[in-house]
Amino acid sequence: MTDASWDTADLNRPVYAADLIINALNRTPDNPAVNIIGQREMTAREMTAMVSRYSQALASKGLTQGKQLSVLALNRPEVLFNMAANQVNATRSTPLHPMGSVDDQAYVLSDCGAEALVFDPDNFTDRARELAERVPTIKHFLSLGPCEFGEDLDALAMTFEPKPLVAPHVQAEDLAGISYSGGTTGKPKGIMSSYRGGAAMVQIQMSEWQWPEEVRFLICTPLSHAGAAFFTPTLLKGGSLTVLPGFDPEKFMQTVQDHRITATMLVPTMIYVLLDHPKFDQYDLSSLETIFYGASAISPTRLAEGIRRMGPIFFQFYGQAECPMTITVLRKEDHDPNNLERLASCGRPVPWLHVALLDDDGNVVPHGEPGEICVRGPLNMKGYLGKPEQTAEAFQHGWLHTGDVARADDEGFLYIVDRKKDMIITGGFNVYPREVEDVISTHPAVSAVAVIGVPDERWGESVKAVVVVRPGESVNAEELIALVKEAKGSVQAPKSVDFIDAIPLSALGKPDKKTLRAQYWGDGGRQVN
Repeated sequence: MTDASWDTADLNRPVYAADLIINALNRTPDNPAVNIIGQREMTAREMTAMVSRYSQALASKGLTQGKQLSVLALNRPEVLFNMAANQVNATRSTPLHPMGSVDDQAYVLSDCGAEALVFDPDNFTDRARELAERVPTIKHFLSLGPCEFGEDLDALAMTFEPKPLVAPHVQAEDLAGISYSGGTTGKPKGIMSSYRGGAAMVQIQMSEWQWPEEVRFLICTPLSHAGAAFFTPTLLKGGSLTVLPGFDPEKFMQTVQDHRITATMLVPTMIYVLLDHPKFDQYDLSSLETIFYGASAISPTRLAEGIRRMGPIFFQFYGQAECPMTITVLRKEDHDPNNLERLASCGRPVPWLHVALLDDDGNVVPHGEPGEICVRGPLNMKGYLGKPEQTAEAFQHGWLHTGDVARADDEGFLYIVDRKKDMIITGGFNVYPREVEDVISTHPAVSAVAVIGVPDERWGESVKAVVVVRPGESVNAEELIALVKEAKGSVQAPKSVDFIDAIPLSALGKPDKKTLRAQYWGDGGRQVN
């Protein structure tokens, strides 16, 4: 006799994001899960109750499986509850850049078809009002706390009694969410992610990333972007999350010291700010066992300084929104402060993906030659929303094209020489800005540097270095030009050097070369980023 009450399609169904979150919360129900600074620690059991309440509150507004909502908030614990509730409800969530313009945010909301905006009332009430006028198709404005505009989602959630969390029935290729590119080459592109990709990312993080034995994770990068990727792995490790609204160097160091934080994620510019802070040596940061870093290139010289001052605790990940977080990793033991060349590497490909360096015709380049990093595997996006031509271009030759050009060494380590579109063509020669930046950053007076191409009547483009000098130090342009000329030759050497107080940053903390270029190219010139 057979039991035909079950669906044979479910026999080999993998686990997806909601399954992982529910399993993580149920494994250690009495462990601290969220540390709410200035208030209390919330256990996994208590967090489960909050996620259930949020899930029911969203469902009461019709935000159920397949529905689209968007979130505009700085980091706060309620964002975590909403994130988990979206997974449980199988709603599609799209984060908005907290520092984005109203034009870009309105475009994203319209393009993704959002039916609701969940927003942070302490920082974005006025913006929510603006967006209500710009995007009349949004049905619900839900605030994460008391607010005179919209409806208080937190208060609504507390009207429901907690129920056991149940994962939704989804398929691997179902659309799980839509994130948007920075829009540096035109309107932002909607990057469609699948449940397959989300589960693969967590699997790689759990198996390949180096976590402390006891995880007390500090989130200070935006939960709207990279910060969110540490939510599920931390809970699966039985760890707790401490959430800061954003990155303030002294608040960061104070929190690490007070709460004995063992892990965090920083972008390179944050690491530089910490190392340059006048009170850096006054705080006890010895509890830190892992600093995950990524999102943009790091200066090997500054990284070596960080290792010497903070210990062998650095772990690099490289990926992009189209193939998130972890195409390659550079493990702690590969961070040799005496080997600046190795510190310029983004690591080796993880074994869960197929990674190749290809030329423009889709052929693997000869060993040691530069080629575009291309990927096959479960991390890859579904495509760009409503943009079939750009999707086809991204998947040309049957690979996802990252746009990053790299070389490989004999041990399999990859070295990104630059973004394919950032390459400078001067007098017919190719110059990769990253290689020039790495040389300039070796100078002890240099805090940060960005290299761009600027208009040149004779050469088409010429190489310009934009440099931030460390406090109390000095260096002249001729010295830096000579440094590059000796290391790389005259073609790569900057024709000019500008000194500024700070490199402009994007909403995600990356050097914003589009803004830098605009000063030299104006409105009609080269604006890729």
